[in-house]
Amino acid sequence: MANQGSDRRVVLEMLAKAAVASQFPGFSRWVFAQQHNHEHADSTPPARQTNYQPSYFSPSEYRTIDVLTGLIIPKDESPGAQEAGVSEFIDFMAAHGEKQIRQPMRDGLQWLDSAANKDFGASFTRLSSEQQAKLLERAAERNGDGHAFFRLIRRYTVMGYYTSAIGMKELDYPGLKFYSESPTCPHTNDPEHRHLPAPKI
Repeated sequence: MANQGSDRRVVLEMLAKAAVASQFPGFSRWVFAQQHNHEHADSTPPARQTNYQPSYFSPSEYRTIDVLTGLIIPKDESPGAQEAGVSEFIDFMAAHGEKQIRQPMRDGLQWLDSAANKDFGASFTRLSSEQQAKLLERAAERNGDGHAFFRLIRRYTVMGYYTSAIGMKELDYPGLKFYSESPTCPHTNDPEHRHLPAPKI
């Protein structure tokens, strides 16, 4: 499509996936669901569900995904991926239609645990944060064995974060702003907008 760079296409894809996800009951953490829920009209993100039960990934796989998302978008002065519940997003999308990520994600998680055991003698989630970061940096290397997995987990981490209420708030997304009444047109002297130029065809 003309005038659509790769960044624009990624944003449109993220918004489309978030809109689909918002149709499922219990998925109120994402921005489109909140737009229909006036309990969150102040745009304050709901608290993270610490008792979330994964629908697709095993508990150990889900825990690894949660740690990875926190390494990719860590908490600093702003909430990170874990606070936004991105691991829930990834599990939800795998369980509800994103079939193309299921096996590649599982293969990548197995590779990660294998590399962790080989290099440090323990599974990935049992490593120190420094060791985990070192393995993730290794996966990020363009010619490394884990590069395809790194690109996949990073893509869905970014997608999940910036379609969450927390991520949209970080972007100052105008769709999160609620108005007590519709804003009035500024052209009060020309309500039919005859002064505006005709659209170019």
